[in-house]
Amino acid sequence: MSGLPDRHAAPEGPVSDVILFEHPLNEKCRTLLRLSHLFDQLDYHAPEDNPWHARAALRALLDISVILARADIKSELLKEMDRYQASLSRMADLPHVDHDRLQHILQSLRQAQQAIQGVKGQLGAALRKSEFLNSVLQRSAIPGGGFDFDLPQLHYWLAQPHAERLLQFDDWRSEVNAVHEAVELLLGLIRHSTTFSRQEARAGFYQQSLPGDASVQMVRVRLPADSPVYAEISGGKHRFSIRFMDSSDWEHPVQTARNLPFDLNVCII
Repeated sequence: MSGLPDRHAAPEGPVSDVILFEHPLNEKCRTLLRLSHLFDQLDYHAPEDNPWHARAALRALLDISVILARADIKSELLKEMDRYQASLSRMADLPHVDHDRLQHILQSLRQAQQAIQGVKGQLGAALRKSEFLNSVLQRSAIPGGGFDFDLPQLHYWLAQPHAERLLQFDDWRSEVNAVHEAVELLLGLIRHSTTFSRQEARAGFYQQSLPGDASVQMVRVRLPADSPVYAEISGGKHRFSIRFMDSSDWEHPVQTARNLPFDLNVCII
């Protein structure tokens, strides 16, 4: 690890200036990113006083519940937090380490781990026991299956005052709060485990081999927001490659033929 995430750090540049492409290199990181994405959707839509926002929030909540139904999610989160604590603890004797920040992060990991351990049974089990949520989930598999005649109870719930829906969302959200805290903490450590470096893609292509003994979690590519290309990343534990695709034709994108500078972050922890 080259550094520690600053708990007061600003975002990596204004949203309008850059665009980030993130690609996980293992299933654990892929699951973390998917959960984080769904929690962002839930927290964006749930507070809004609009039935369409409520539907979108409900969809995100159900997707979270489905992912958490995997039997190994809980043990994976606990193992990862153990591993990260061990990795960070080894940094204590290194020069130029901010020991106060290091201790804060270690304490945050311990607290998140205790919260996950305190959940009885599978994560999000209470959501999957809800008859209301199960009925919505079953109908959601049908195109247009959330219509009023399919789910009259949902139709009735969406017509309730916004304050009542918020209370219900808060109740459901409390069942997975510990998961959200753990996910964001782990992703923060992954993203800040190394720094960005300037690289160049020759004829729109870049490839890099990975050391066999390194625990590489994610590849991140940063481009200007007004870039005429986007990054298409693929890879595994041994190597990864990036193709920069010309966005001028959305239906038939092709790899750009020009050399292209870009910022690369290979996250190892």
